[in-house]
Amino acid sequence: MNRPQPKEDFPWWLLITGVIAILLVVDVATDPINTQIFKTLAKGISVTLQVTVIAFCGASALGLLLAMGAQSRFLVLRQIVRLYVEIIRGVPILVLVLYFSFVFPPALTAAMNTIGVDFSVRDVPYIARAIAALVCAYSAFLSEVFRAGLQSVDPGQIEAAKALGLKPWQRFRHVVFPQAFRVILPPWGNDFVAMVKDSSLVSVLGVADVTQMAKVAAAGNFRYFETYNVVAMIYLLLTITLSLALRRLEHYLRAKQK
Repeated sequence: MNRPQPKEDFPWWLLITGVIAILLVVDVATDPINTQIFKTLAKGISVTLQVTVIAFCGASALGLLLAMGAQSRFLVLRQIVRLYVEIIRGVPILVLVLYFSFVFPPALTAAMNTIGVDFSVRDVPYIARAIAALVCAYSAFLSEVFRAGLQSVDPGQIEAAKALGLKPWQRFRHVVFPQAFRVILPPWGNDFVAMVKDSSLVSVLGVADVTQMAKVAAAGNFRYFETYNVVAMIYLLLTITLSLALRRLEHYLRAKQK
């Protein structure tokens, strides 16, 4: 017997958040000080989005490969993937950012110079180091998301695809991943929103994202309250917009499935 689907609650949280966002936007638009602060911080929005999109795409690709490796028939590969995932998930992202910025580049320089390649740590920009750290950190979390989604597919359908003569890549593309994606999408989207916020960690390296621009602006005008209010508004608008877009995509896929 099918249980009736619960009626969706009215999104009061969205209404309240929208009102707060509107008030902040009006305050920024009408207050000359806040307007100037916003113009300064807006220069970092493109950097924040660039770091987020590049890092998340890289983390998703690596996470998918790790998830597939975790289901490999080779024991050694499965254990290597598990070792990577458990270690990376146990290290704070900020520590990984510092590792990729100040530990790995000098080691890479020494290794390259040893084999006769002229390479300097200065050749690696800090934004690239930060993106690499975020890719490493989030790939471990996303691998578990992808693994759970891939394991949710009915094995009978995979066997049916084999019986039809589909090759492994065809089975993955046409049978496994389309079904797994419906399970993967909600947590995958949550991690995307989380990366928008975690991208602010690149500010510790002096990368000119929104948070770093706010630190510079606040140090110059000493208006910490107004500056970080604008920072909160920018991140709030970014995350709420992404959350709503992902929720609409979930509803669309659910309706399409019916």
